[in-house]
Amino acid sequence: MIEFPKDFVWGTATAAYQVEGAAHEDGRGQSIWDTFCALPGKIYQGQNGDVSTDHYHRYADDVGLMRDIGLASYRFSISWSRIFPSGKGKVNRKGVDFYNRLIDKLLENDIAPMATLYHWDLPQGLQDSGGWMNRDTVSRFVDYATFAFETFGDRVKLWITHNEPWVVAYAGHYAGRHAPGETDLSKAVQVSHYLILSHAKAVERYREIVPAGQGGKIGMALNLYPMYPATDSQADKEAAKLVDEFHNRWFLDPVLTGKYPEKLFGIFKEKLGVPVIAEGDMECIAANRSDFLGVNYYFRKVIAAADSHDILGYTEVKPIGSKYTGMNWEIYPEGLHHLLMDIKERYDNPHLYITENGAAFDDLPRPDGSIDDRDRIVYLSGHVEQMARCIEDGVNLDGYYLWSFLDNFEWAFGYSKRFGIVHVD
Repeated sequence: MIEFPKDFVWGTATAAYQVEGAAHEDGRGQSIWDTFCALPGKIYQGQNGDVSTDHYHRYADDVGLMRDIGLASYRFSISWSRIFPSGKGKVNRKGVDFYNRLIDKLLENDIAPMATLYHWDLPQGLQDSGGWMNRDTVSRFVDYATFAFETFGDRVKLWITHNEPWVVAYAGHYAGRHAPGETDLSKAVQVSHYLILSHAKAVERYREIVPAGQGGKIGMALNLYPMYPATDSQADKEAAKLVDEFHNRWFLDPVLTGKYPEKLFGIFKEKLGVPVIAEGDMECIAANRSDFLGVNYYFRKVIAAADSHDILGYTEVKPIGSKYTGMNWEIYPEGLHHLLMDIKERYDNPHLYITENGAAFDDLPRPDGSIDDRDRIVYLSGHVEQMARCIEDGVNLDGYYLWSFLDNFEWAFGYSKRFGIVHVD
């Protein structure tokens, strides 16, 4: 029988734009995802998050479901534009009231809140001024974070600054498949630096605002992938190593050591001239190491060298014979152990939470309305076994947040993919 430490935290996670709905109610401002969803061809069947699972109105019932399931914690994100409709300036009190109600309802039910400050939904007002390419957005993020810490920090003891900044930078500014839909690698690299800097400055502010000894902790959640070369060839091994720097270490290294990975930094500087780093940036990043690291793990990457992918030169290989989720992501629980052990050894065994892990399957209701969820049960069981193995091997793993609590708006896939452990009709 698998046993976990008594203080191990079991929770689920969501994000504001994916579940809240109420996109045009109670003073909420427009975000870049509202804008992106309105562009033809960007989202499956032109869908959007205007209503979604209506968590804004149904939060009390949702918390009741969490209580019934037996959750100890709920990770949610705060909609920046619900608090500051234009990203700065005047506060929208109705937005603040919603998060106060949600947090209080969670605590009434003995469910610990974990709040994410930024889960991709930048206020459109800030995007109109350059978005994350504008260094001023770093300051606006710190202002927003400061307000959140001062307003909710008496009750929220677990904070995430950014969720998956790699996705914000590269999916949003290079691949163009996420808001704001840019396709410029130079911009993506520069954005990544400003995201890391804003994280460090927010951590610094948190420690100024929340007195030591109150038990609060702050970190960042990264989407990470263990890298495997497709063959034993030197070319594939080198490609896998470089892609590890691109996908994983580009954020892990500065957040946990204060430095960028040397080889990839050199390539970006030589070929693109970025990132532009101001005096004092790296010192600030190095001085404000996270209390913990959030790890979002879904699948591994198998890498082969190739004359593609611009300056990185690689291609991803889909292993034959593996099982895949509805997202066409390989099911590979062993990769979680590989990943966490690598973090343990490379970064002096930091405290970790699995802040996302889960799977989308084609959850079609049977005639009686029930869902055959065996695929998801098998998926989760495999990953729980690997977590237990990691703890046995000395990893400081403090908790697990399943993605997701509810079926919800799955970004560019709209409502076509279901990650929820609660089915939404």
